[in-house]
Amino acid sequence: MVKKGSSAARYAGSLKWIEDAGIISRCYNLSITELPLEGNAEGDVFKVYMRDCGLFVSMLEDGTQYDILQGSLYGYKGAIFENLVADIFSKMGRRLYYFHKDSGLEVDFIIRYKGECTLVEVKASTGNTKSTKTILNHPEKYHVSSAIKLGDYHVGKFGQILTLPLYMAFLLTEF
Repeated sequence: MVKKGSSAARYAGSLKWIEDAGIISRCYNLSITELPLEGNAEGDVFKVYMRDCGLFVSMLEDGTQYDILQGSLYGYKGAIFENLVADIFSKMGRRLYYFHKDSGLEVDFIIRYKGECTLVEVKASTGNTKSTKTILNHPEKYHVSSAIKLGDYHVGKFGQILTLPLYMAFLLTEF
């Protein structure tokens, strides 16, 4: 059990062990959204994702699996979808990065795609991408000119945002 707001140092050994065992992947916060991603990663600020979505869902209370199959999971579905994309990216060999600022800006993932720093938002339903739009509207500050939304979408392009069905995340291979 990890206490909310705990420091990474307190759990460093345990985290390292389950990471080395292939159970989790760390997703590091970026200090700024620009390449190189690894050079801008904050080593002590990260989120943890399960590398096995089935194991992740099984950790939730009984009945969650049934709720997923019935399409009645509502709010928590976003966390499951986000974990799924983290799992896909990890298995592709991608290091995981996200962007979060105290101002409230938050983007699920940041990847190098087609040689550029690209935002990736995961949506369980057609949701708002306020942070993504804010970042795209200020390229001089954030050094980003494109974004990808993964979710219940058809393939499409709306301005600077490419929409893709969730299952196509594995195709984002062009570094």
